[in-house]
Amino acid sequence: MPRVPIYMDNHATTRTDARVVEAMLPCFGENFGNANSVHVFGQRAAEAVDQARAQVAALIGAEPREIVFTSGATESNNLAIKGAAAMYRRQGNHIVTTRIEHRAVLDPCRRLERLGYHVTYVPVDRFGQVSVRDIAEAITPETILVSVMLANNEVGTLQPVADIGKICRARQVLLHTDATQAVGKLPVAVDALNVDLLSISAHKMYGPKGIGGLYVRRRVRLEPMFDGGGHERGMRSGTLAVPNIVGFGTACALCQREMVQDRDRCQELRDRLHDGLVNAIDDCTLNGHPNERLPGNLNMSFANVHGEALLMGLKNVAVSSGSACTSASVEPSYVLRAMGVSDELALASIRFGIGRFNTVEEIDFTIEECQRVVNRLRAISPSAQLVGVK
Repeated sequence: MPRVPIYMDNHATTRTDARVVEAMLPCFGENFGNANSVHVFGQRAAEAVDQARAQVAALIGAEPREIVFTSGATESNNLAIKGAAAMYRRQGNHIVTTRIEHRAVLDPCRRLERLGYHVTYVPVDRFGQVSVRDIAEAITPETILVSVMLANNEVGTLQPVADIGKICRARQVLLHTDATQAVGKLPVAVDALNVDLLSISAHKMYGPKGIGGLYVRRRVRLEPMFDGGGHERGMRSGTLAVPNIVGFGTACALCQREMVQDRDRCQELRDRLHDGLVNAIDDCTLNGHPNERLPGNLNMSFANVHGEALLMGLKNVAVSSGSACTSASVEPSYVLRAMGVSDELALASIRFGIGRFNTVEEIDFTIEECQRVVNRLRAISPSAQLVGVK
């Protein structure tokens, strides 16, 4: 039996790799300087930042000067969307995105709507994939930005961003992609994707929390979200978090070196988990694209079982529900709803996120635990499952 509890929620966050922590430690001691200072302490910190910037850029095929450090993907998404909207307002006031984007994209878009911008939310198919044709048809002469995530955080489906990018280039429209879940797990090259803006977060790829980046293609300009100091090419003022930046860079370097073996291993474990669940449990179905998906993602619906009750029953396995809890109720996942999944099945969904540190023994234990808990829950009334789920 593996050591419990088992962590299988690597889309929410990942454990910081010990090698990343080791690289960060000197930044809290002998190399503690402010990277913007001109003395020797500042120069050492600046050199560490430069190295990290180059490591992040190398992972996505960018130039170091095209990387803007932020506090994470939420800030990167906000800077990309609001910054582009403000900078290019004279050229138009229309934005195109999809219905299944992360809240860090959807909420900024809704704020812009309140400021007078127009936003088109393009639907997806039953696999959670958007149509290139639908994106093309949504673009108007007033469109200044298209934002389509590279990989969905709930169901793992990959989007045809490269083809969308070709359309945007031909129409002279900026393209942003939230690549938070994909970078470090799959090969990502900004030129191949034809993107102008790309968001990344370190803690999704075995780096520290509180640090992320925004790729900003040369000659693309953004209105900063806040002022003070003009750091990061004037787009993101504030003293650089050198320890986190060094950790971010190290995490990127490790992913670049170990991505293929990590990808193949996670995919093998994911397929083992999927096959084990399907063989052991009746009426469980896959959500998302069967092939074009993240290697470590598995989103499953278990009929006649409430997802929150299943989560509570899986005390020794840390996973996520596909539903978002509010203070008064449990709502079905808007992503699954957009894919046409019924509310009943959406509320019965669980997301498994497999990562670098998971083992075969943990996968097999998870299959046994899911079978045990699902069978127990199905044996009781649906109303009894909801006790305490508020």
